[in-house]
Amino acid sequence: MADLRLEREFNVPPDRLFQAVTQRGDLLRWWGPEGMDVPEDDMDFTKTGPWFSVMRNSEGQRYKVSGQVTHVSPSKSVGFTWAWHDDSDQRGAESHVTFTIEETKSGARLVIDHRELGDDEISANHERGWSSSLNDLAKLLQ
Repeated sequence: MADLRLEREFNVPPDRLFQAVTQRGDLLRWWGPEGMDVPEDDMDFTKTGPWFSVMRNSEGQRYKVSGQVTHVSPSKSVGFTWAWHDDSDQRGAESHVTFTIEETKSGARLVIDHRELGDDEISANHERGWSSSLNDLAKLLQ
């Protein structure tokens, strides 16, 4: 199983970064690779329980992902399961994501750990997707 770890620093307080990665209003502004929007969702990472999002690209293709928020440690971390749905809305292999917030001298660092991704190709695809999403998060937090 391949794992992925990404880190990005932001010039905002840790509480603001935690809000941006857990609260629906902020999540919808950066969730998904650049150029995607989220026309359907049930995203609230401030509490444990089910979640899902449907991301849509500029050609109208839709990509559904869902899971369970497994833990929330305010201002520190949130963890959730992650599984893509196929064209018949069946969930595929499940992986696990943790967002960890660390205080830095200039603000806060977000660490994304995405584990149990399957193979290196799947991990590389997720790295591209998360990296692009983080670009939108950076724009939100400017």
